[in-house]
Amino acid sequence: MPLDVAVTVRRGTFAVDVAFSAQDGETVALLGPNGAGKSTVVEALAGLVPLEAGHVRLDGVSIDALPPERRPIGIAFQDALLFPHLSVLENVAFPLRARGTRADPARADALEILGELAPRVRTDTKPADLSGGERQRVALARALVTKPRLLLLDEPLAAVDVSGGPELRALLRQTLATFEGPRVLVTHDPVEATTLADRIVVLEDGRVTQTGTPSQIRAAPRTRYAADLVGVNLFVGSLRPGEAGAGDLDTADGTVTVPWPDGIRRNPIDDVIATLAAADIALHAERPEGSPRNVLHGPIEEIAILGDRARVRVRTSPLLVAEVTTGSVERLHLETGIDVWASFKAVEVHLVVPTAPPDTL
Repeated sequence: MPLDVAVTVRRGTFAVDVAFSAQDGETVALLGPNGAGKSTVVEALAGLVPLEAGHVRLDGVSIDALPPERRPIGIAFQDALLFPHLSVLENVAFPLRARGTRADPARADALEILGELAPRVRTDTKPADLSGGERQRVALARALVTKPRLLLLDEPLAAVDVSGGPELRALLRQTLATFEGPRVLVTHDPVEATTLADRIVVLEDGRVTQTGTPSQIRAAPRTRYAADLVGVNLFVGSLRPGEAGAGDLDTADGTVTVPWPDGIRRNPIDDVIATLAAADIALHAERPEGSPRNVLHGPIEEIAILGDRARVRVRTSPLLVAEVTTGSVERLHLETGIDVWASFKAVEVHLVVPTAPPDTL
């Protein structure tokens, strides 16, 4: 395995314990909320913080004991972190100079890669005079100038304004696609993770809670955080038989009616995971009539507009996140604090049942 990481790092009372791997030509995204420990993992890979336990191996060789400047890693940090007193050219040449390359060859290599990644940026400019997107282009050039074995990108779009985001995302996609070694992308943005990565490692509170391809995580998120990211409702609880062909999933926050899983006897089952797409929930100003098995009632907690769609978080039992059109928001006069009815069909709920013992099948 080209990249093999298993590290334990402690910051005061907070411990990060993370393990993952990456193949050549594979982009792995570390995705998690602020405070999950992503920056600590970046610093551990870069050699900026000591490991309490574990290892960082490249091509089967441990690099734990190497100082940062000797690790074959190219890093583009969040907010670029360019040296403010150096010009663009000297910033990009710096990693080569730190490795002992003479000034003229280092500047020549820096000019070449700046011509590829930041052709419109003046090389004598100081970082303070650059836009967010320009700084990230320079940071990316600095990360790649040494021709590293591993490429590490830490929140590369965090400091870029909305207008510059699409262009820089396209550059990142092209750069990742042409980098032959393993690549690690650190982000809190699910759009970045799902559009740029081949595989996602979800990090929460210093621990890996799920690993999979973007489609696998969209299809079966394992935690509330992962479910919220992909616009899916997640229910975890005990399943008991209900009406014919259905069951009742009792969660810590309430009960939902679900289809009984095929091929399994109608006995209670613990540790069942169920998902429901936000778009499969209908919202109503009055209690709906008709056949939906699940009809819940509660106040609107939040409305997030995403283009022509809106995600509406409703404080029902259990809590639901519905996705409706902005036209529906206006038609139903939806706003934070008002009570609404939410409904969905049992057949829209998808179950993940733990492996059953033989006598239950």
